[in-house]
Amino acid sequence: MGKLGRVRARAHREACALVDLRRDLSEDEKLFVLTHYQESTSTTQSADGAFFTPLGLAHDMRIEVVGTRILDLGAGIGGLAFACRNPYGQANGEPARELVCVERNPEFVRVGMKVVPEATWWCGDLLGLHRQRMRSFDTVIANPPFGHVARTADGPGYHGPRFEYHTIAVAAQLARHGVFLIPQTSAPFRYSDRPRMEHDQGDAEYHRFRAGTGITLHANCGIDTSYYRDDWHHPPPTTEIVTCDFTDTARARRRRSQATVTQITHAFARPGWPDRAAS
Repeated sequence: MGKLGRVRARAHREACALVDLRRDLSEDEKLFVLTHYQESTSTTQSADGAFFTPLGLAHDMRIEVVGTRILDLGAGIGGLAFACRNPYGQANGEPARELVCVERNPEFVRVGMKVVPEATWWCGDLLGLHRQRMRSFDTVIANPPFGHVARTADGPGYHGPRFEYHTIAVAAQLARHGVFLIPQTSAPFRYSDRPRMEHDQGDAEYHRFRAGTGITLHANCGIDTSYYRDDWHHPPPTTEIVTCDFTDTARARRRRSQATVTQITHAFARPGWPDRAAS
């Protein structure tokens, strides 16, 4: 708490008191917790790269979410999942979205279960999630740790230093669509805090990620994240919202797999039997 000013420290204590209540929180109380609970009070905040998404930015990211089964990777206390709820849609007869949040900090999970109780919460490492047996998701949404953050494993197809790329590589195994907040330097375009869109800005590390995973990062519908620059508890680097169509990645994996099977079959075919592999 030493890093916080008096006003922020008091608001954080009030947020903690709300979390400790034995009753359900009202909508206004949930918003208060999401706004004022300080991630810097966690002793592992710097090591984990935890920077909670401002609520306004979370609601803008929601615009790119599709479907009803949503996975939030590195969920923190659930700001993105909270934004992805569809209470107004439910009032019009739409089904409630199925929300799953994955976060490895148990204290954040405790807070998140109070703020987004309708979600299923998993306390664990997101980098191993693709090895679990579960139904596919429509969308993965994430504000993952950025850059050189300690990790337990690599994402499928990527072995470089950027944690955000490892997160996206894992997400590609779990869903058909992705929405991610990443550093602007990790995106293949520049839009936020720029006078116009700048394409073809991917650096060498991005091209290694794309070559290894088959994943292309696309621009969003026109969201300038710099609008929320002053709303972060602890300002991160300039960011961009990127989107991914993982169905293209899955098709590419199937094509590579089929090509490999065909190559092996012909490599072991007997002379005179071109269509039959050797037994």
